[in-house]
Amino acid sequence: MARVLLTPEGADEFKALPPVIKARVAGVFERLQSWPEVSGVKWLRGEWAGHARIRVGDWRVVFTFVAPDLIVVRIRHRREVYEEARSRR
Repeated sequence: MARVLLTPEGADEFKALPPVIKARVAGVFERLQSWPEVSGVKWLRGEWAGHARIRVGDWRVVFTFVAPDLIVVRIRHRREVYEEARSRR
């Protein structure tokens, strides 16, 4: 069973979510504790290599696996979740 930890940025983004989305994301955190038996996970490429994402409607939870923990680094709307990586190019 994996622990789900949040980076400071991930925790701030979680706190700022609308209440309905926050409840759905909390449910995803519970699912992620069953790692690696979690469906719907997509491993990312390019600048986000080594990270994975799981969808929560139009929102994305981006995390990395550092045994035995999953570390959530970002929780954002799909249109802005990868923007910082693009702007660093």
